[in-house]
Amino acid sequence: MKSIKELMDLSGRTALVTGGAGYIGTAFCEALAEAGANIAVLDISEERTHEAAQAIEKRFNVKTMPLAIDLSDEAAVVASPERAAETLGGLDILVNCAAFVGTSNLSGWVTSFEQQSIETWRAALETNLTAPFALIQAATPFLRKSGHGSIVNIGSTYGVVGPDMSLYEGTAMGNPAAYAASKGGLTQLTRWLSTVLAPDIRVNSISPGGIARGQDEKFVERYEVRTPLKRMGKEEDMKGALLYLASDLSAYVTGQNLMVDGGWTAW
Repeated sequence: MKSIKELMDLSGRTALVTGGAGYIGTAFCEALAEAGANIAVLDISEERTHEAAQAIEKRFNVKTMPLAIDLSDEAAVVASPERAAETLGGLDILVNCAAFVGTSNLSGWVTSFEQQSIETWRAALETNLTAPFALIQAATPFLRKSGHGSIVNIGSTYGVVGPDMSLYEGTAMGNPAAYAASKGGLTQLTRWLSTVLAPDIRVNSISPGGIARGQDEKFVERYEVRTPLKRMGKEEDMKGALLYLASDLSAYVTGQNLMVDGGWTAW
């Protein structure tokens, strides 16, 4: 029987992480690299992507590859698994972490439902749902060949439950329909793929709760009161969940959505 240390060991495996230079994406890259995986860091900013890849390589002594790609560029997206596999010697793990959160110049995002624009809706679904579909499709031959193929999609509590809009009253924050719909779609895509790609590839998802990043104090206070563990999440809270689903620790787990939300969705 393998030890826990052996089951979590990712030495010799390669992971492709979208949004890998972002807050949670960086934590994911660190967790996988610390377990021995080589990392392809995919993000939209060429500078941040290269910096993240270099930092991971230096800190954990693994091979890395920066992939500066806009997820709306279909050709670049579908080419990235092959590029990663050729450079890093295969592909074993795919983490779809990148998300559209309204950081573009599009309007109609954080506003009333009546004012939310179709253009922004389409942009959110393109990044949060269509790009993962295309990336998974392109990665499937490499993940099948791996013998340890694991896909981890990053959803959200708001892909599972409806929003409590009172949390946002008196703040500049909001909760757009497109974010919830795209994340809910990604969670259902996870379930669909888990049966279709089995037994060669396992497919699971993680749905994080709110992560503390200097939000309005009124929002934070309301959020913490509504959370059983009485705090917002941290990036490092996601590391264990990702390592579990990416490694052989979860070799008999597929089609699951792991809530990492401090108990937010438990009541």
